[in-house]
Amino acid sequence: MSAASTRSRTPDRLCAEAVDLARTAAEEAAAPGVVGEHTGLVSEGDRVVTHFFECKELGYRGWRWAVTVARASRAKIVTLDEVVLLPGPDALLAPEWVPWSERLRPGDMGPGDLLPTDAEDLRLEPGYTGEDEPLPSSPVSHEMAELVEAEDAEVTEGAPASLPVAPTRGSIAAVAEELGLRRARVLSRYGLHIAADRWEEAFGAKTPMAQAAPAPCVSCGFLMPIGGSLGQAFGVCANEFSPADGRVVSLAYGCGGHSEAAVMPRPPQPPPPVIDETTVDPFPLRPSADSGSVPAVPDESAADLGHS
Repeated sequence: MSAASTRSRTPDRLCAEAVDLARTAAEEAAAPGVVGEHTGLVSEGDRVVTHFFECKELGYRGWRWAVTVARASRAKIVTLDEVVLLPGPDALLAPEWVPWSERLRPGDMGPGDLLPTDAEDLRLEPGYTGEDEPLPSSPVSHEMAELVEAEDAEVTEGAPASLPVAPTRGSIAAVAEELGLRRARVLSRYGLHIAADRWEEAFGAKTPMAQAAPAPCVSCGFLMPIGGSLGQAFGVCANEFSPADGRVVSLAYGCGGHSEAAVMPRPPQPPPPVIDETTVDPFPLRPSADSGSVPAVPDESAADLGHS
C-alpha cells in the first residue's frame, strides 16, 4: 500500500475539525431550520473531507446535507468546496425513470393523444409509396421495375403526393394506389406475430369463456372475416350480446352467444278444429234404463241369497 493511499483514507485533522464552517455553509444553502445534527464525515482524498448533516426537510427522509471542505498543501486555512443534498443509505428515493414508450400500456391513449412510432420500430417495415427507387423490402422489387420498363409503363418522378397532378393510368404509383400499397410502412412479420399473440391471449381458445362455449367461433354466423394472412386464424365478432362484440377473436374462441348453440324450436301448432254441420248429435235429458251396471228388473236368484 502506497503512502498516498494511506493518507487519503485518514481524514485531515484541520478539515475534520471544520464542523462549524460546514454547518454554516449548509444553513446558507438550505432553508432555515432544516439542517440537523452532524452525522459523520468521510475522507475524499488528501486534505479533502466531506461532513454530513441530518436533513429535516419534509419529504426528504434519510437524506443528508453533504459539505465538502479542503485545504491546500502546507496551509492552515480550510476552505469550502461544495454543498449538496445527497440521499443516505435508507433515503426515500423516487423509482427509476422509465421512458414513456416503455410505460405506455394498451388503453392509456385518450381523445387527442398522439402516439409517435419509432423509425426503427420492429413491428413495421417499409412499404411502397411510389418512389422511383423501391426500398429493398418493398412489394415492388427491382425485377418488377425491369418488367414494367420492358412493358413501357410510365413511372412517376417522386411520390404521387408531391406531384402537381394525379399520376396517370398505368404508372406504378397508380397501380399501388388502387391496390392499397401506397403506405410508407406496413406490418412486419414480427408485428403480425405479436398482434396475433395478444389477440389469442385475450380472445383465444384457452380463455375460460371459450372453454365453456358450446361451439367455436369458426361456425358462428356472427363472425365477420378479415383480410390478409391473419384472416386464417381470426375474425371480428358482430354479436351485440357477446362479450367480444366488435373485437378481433380467434376462430377457436367461443361464447354462449353462438348463433347455432341454442336454436329455439318452433312452438307446436294445434290442428284446426273439425266441425260437421250436416249431422245432429242427440243429447238425452235422462239416462236410459239400461245404461247402468245394475239391471232394472230384480234378479230372483239373487233374492234367495239375501241380496236385494
